[in-house]
Amino acid sequence: MEPLIIPLVVVAVFMLVPLVWLIATYNRFVHLRQHLGESWSDIDVELKRRYDLIPNLVETVKGYASHERETLELVVRLRNQAAGNTGAAESQARDESTLMRGVGRLFALAEGYPDLKANRNFLELQTELSLTEDRIAASRRFYNANVRELNQLCAAFPTNIVARLFKIQPSTFFQLDSDAERVVPRV
Repeated sequence: MEPLIIPLVVVAVFMLVPLVWLIATYNRFVHLRQHLGESWSDIDVELKRRYDLIPNLVETVKGYASHERETLELVVRLRNQAAGNTGAAESQARDESTLMRGVGRLFALAEGYPDLKANRNFLELQTELSLTEDRIAASRRFYNANVRELNQLCAAFPTNIVARLFKIQPSTFFQLDSDAERVVPRV
């Protein structure tokens, strides 16, 4: 009877080790997807904060530069387009880049109005927008780090086997165009 137990234990161990690895790897993917969702939510919160600040900024500029209607309407339209985008990170990044270029035009317009540049409300909104942009950048770095880790697991052997088995797809990074990143006001 004893000679039969040892081969059974060996077979059980050889079956148990891969099963434990499979469960641990799957749980790691689940953990990463939760982090990805949380980090995207952080970006979303900060983007909504920005969307709330931009109309106030436009209204402040409108009081000083009412004849610059085209630029003001463009910024509002771009803000609404970006706020309405609930698609993938790549699509949202495209809208965010376009919006920030529009905000850049708004700041360029403000340069021509010395009274506006000295307006306390305008300066406070500029400061709030700058702080919000910093928080968006930090959230974006956190999100992209999670995307990188998930994508590495999806591509590396042997974890890519688990990814394919459970249909876990790589994710896309949230990247803005470099010229849109230069728009961030530094106060």
